[in-house]
Amino acid sequence: MFRVEKMVGYCGIVCSDCAVFIAAQKNDYAERRRRAELFTGQYGRGYKPEDINCDGCLGDGQRIFSYCGVCEIRKCGRTKMVKSCGFCSGYPCERLSKLFAEYSKAKETLDSVRRQSGAI
Repeated sequence: MFRVEKMVGYCGIVCSDCAVFIAAQKNDYAERRRRAELFTGQYGRGYKPEDINCDGCLGDGQRIFSYCGVCEIRKCGRTKMVKSCGFCSGYPCERLSKLFAEYSKAKETLDSVRRQSGAI
């Protein structure tokens, strides 16, 4: 059975729940191909199965999904060397607020991280 610990990205999106992350961790070529076709149709950019590779945005490796590699929230978290934006003294910042407006689950996740760590 495939199992991976829950990995929460800097922004509060759960990397370990992402289809790209799961396909990469399982080394599932059929799922990579399916996701590449889906993303190509959804985002209007040509994706290939080999583009569907990611070890999560907290990792230091080269396997990071294309958007995550240019994500300003990830860049900021790495620069500030925080484990997650939930630990940042500037939480929530403008970048996160924009994300939260579209994806409130990320805010719920980071708020939970802050509560569990005693940051609030």
